[in-house]
Amino acid sequence: MNRQIPELYGSMIFSDKVMRKKLPKDMYKALRKTIENGTHLELDVANSVAVAMKEWAVENGATHYTHWFQPMTGFTAEKHDSFISPSGDGEVIMDFSGKELVKGEPDASSFPSGGLRATFEARGYTAWDPTSPAFIKDGTLYIPTAFCSYSGEALDKKTPLLRSMEALSSEAVKMLKLLGNKTVTRVSTTIGPEQEYFLVDKELYRQRKDLIFCGRTLFGASAPKGQEMEDHYFGALKPKVSAYMHDLDVELWKLGIPAKTKHNEVAPAQHELAPVFDTANVAVDHNQLTMEIMKKVAEKHNLVCLLHEKPFEGINGSGKHNNWSLITNDGVNLLDPGRTPAQNIQFLVFLMAVIKAVDDYADLMRISASSAGNDHRLGGNEAPPAIVSIFLGDELTAVLHSIENDMYFGKQEKVQLDIGAHVLPHFVKDSTDRNRTSPFAFTGNKFEFRMLGSSASVATPNIVLNTAVAEALAQFYQELEGTKPEDMEHAVHELLKRAIRKHKKIIFNGNGYSEEWVKEAESRGLYNLISTPDCLPQFIVEKNVDLFTKHHIFTKDEIFSRYEILLENYVKTILIEARTLSEMLTKDFLPAVSAFAGQTAKNAASKKAFLPTLSMPAEEALVTKLTKTYTDLTDGLTQLADLVREAESIDDMQKEAEFCHTQILSRMEALRLTANAAETLIPDTLLPYPTYDQLLFSL
Repeated sequence: MNRQIPELYGSMIFSDKVMRKKLPKDMYKALRKTIENGTHLELDVANSVAVAMKEWAVENGATHYTHWFQPMTGFTAEKHDSFISPSGDGEVIMDFSGKELVKGEPDASSFPSGGLRATFEARGYTAWDPTSPAFIKDGTLYIPTAFCSYSGEALDKKTPLLRSMEALSSEAVKMLKLLGNKTVTRVSTTIGPEQEYFLVDKELYRQRKDLIFCGRTLFGASAPKGQEMEDHYFGALKPKVSAYMHDLDVELWKLGIPAKTKHNEVAPAQHELAPVFDTANVAVDHNQLTMEIMKKVAEKHNLVCLLHEKPFEGINGSGKHNNWSLITNDGVNLLDPGRTPAQNIQFLVFLMAVIKAVDDYADLMRISASSAGNDHRLGGNEAPPAIVSIFLGDELTAVLHSIENDMYFGKQEKVQLDIGAHVLPHFVKDSTDRNRTSPFAFTGNKFEFRMLGSSASVATPNIVLNTAVAEALAQFYQELEGTKPEDMEHAVHELLKRAIRKHKKIIFNGNGYSEEWVKEAESRGLYNLISTPDCLPQFIVEKNVDLFTKHHIFTKDEIFSRYEILLENYVKTILIEARTLSEMLTKDFLPAVSAFAGQTAKNAASKKAFLPTLSMPAEEALVTKLTKTYTDLTDGLTQLADLVREAESIDDMQKEAEFCHTQILSRMEALRLTANAAETLIPDTLLPYPTYDQLLFSL
């Protein structure tokens, strides 16, 4: 197998190697020019590519093709068409044209649009994205595409992501040329999204309506053992999990997805996969594919992969760490400090642009990580708080302090660590520690945005980050433009001083989980947007609308449509959870409570029949407790049903979302606590669903 990996890797993608082999030389060059420089693709080139792509796909067993796109559902979409074309006399040929490659026309009426078009206006278009490679999966050629309405509004996540990448590249190149770099022509954003997930037994999963409909358990008592022993993190992989991870790697490698690292995470049944960095657009496509294939491979192993941010109460939930950096076309990482970060003007300008961007648009950063699922996770002792801040580490913080105060910053020597055992090698200490409590941490030559939820598309946070940094660079350029070359170093120094003084409030190297930080953040004037309904109104405030429209990422209508979609998704999620909880408690749990109470009362009555004077306070207390639980749950379910009806009657979507958060979720939590307490009293044989100990420890 090891010898086959290089041959296996990328075998199911229309790679550069395949293009060189299949395309005429002039057509290959034209396509590479489009991919590398974003130039327009001519129809004759598209026709040539279509023929080559179809030929390669058919050779590899494909019978259909699909335009694969990412609508605003958070998932992917596809409509499959066969390559067959009738040729007369009842025969067919395998055909695929440049027009079919470049453009598709899926029905757009059933996808979320946030009011961008009426339901009866069904026509939508998909447009080929040549910068992301086509691939073969399940006998179908998948063509990554953008998705727009008949009138041209973006109805997907890819289009604004590509726009944001172009905006950032343009502003970054302008800044680099101003600083004296005359060779750079393009700057790319690269990301490496780490993906956390849970694995549970498929048969157990099928017995939990809450996992099926909501992706998380809506109630359930904690197992006697959770993650207290800290023995699962990086622990030895269990055979069933190891077999799953092996097959997952193989399937991902076939599609050119550079899955690199796999390990057990902190919570029982929780795991993580991390890929090698790739260009943002490709990495977003790869992450969507990774989530899909995780679920598909799990099915083959009689497992279910859970991507919800908080599938189980009382143990860690799952996030997705977005490692983000900037690379020039000649391979320079603009966030690499080099050997002397204090003297590296280029690094410091881009570092400060990121700091300014995150401070100016911390509300958008928070929105980009918001969802009903992630609200359960953010702020817990497993994830960053809802307050956006930046961790730089002691050395870089000291560098900025010295610039701000015109102080000399001496070169920091690398410290060699002696770890006490002579047989072990010495190694050099990193200039920054890792801060797991920071939402946005500098980790050597990249920033790690750690607030994201595990089920989310990574497109949105990268759209926000790219655009905000583009704006920061544009403002820096405006301040420096016209400066003479001999005065540039001094001008940059003064610009950095001003920026540090204005934006240093966003820098925090301490414990983000502490109550002290919440108070300090408030005194600094930082946002603390606790829930999704709290933060979504910030999406449509003037400064944020101006940001996106200035850099042509969204039109004003596209911004408001996304605001409406996010609100609608939140409300739908909470109401589905409320209905599921009601059904599970009414049909499954309350009968179990009643049955056990009746059984206990019957046993007590039988004993009393033999010994009338026998005192049975334990049995009587248990029956009383179970009876009270039954009454409390019944009353609580009536209240929940009333709240759901009230929510559905609210016309204003923002107010409905707020009502769901403050009223419905709190009622659901009260029901959870009551049911959890009762579950600990009822024998497993009477419970109508698998418990936490079965779900988390069955593998």
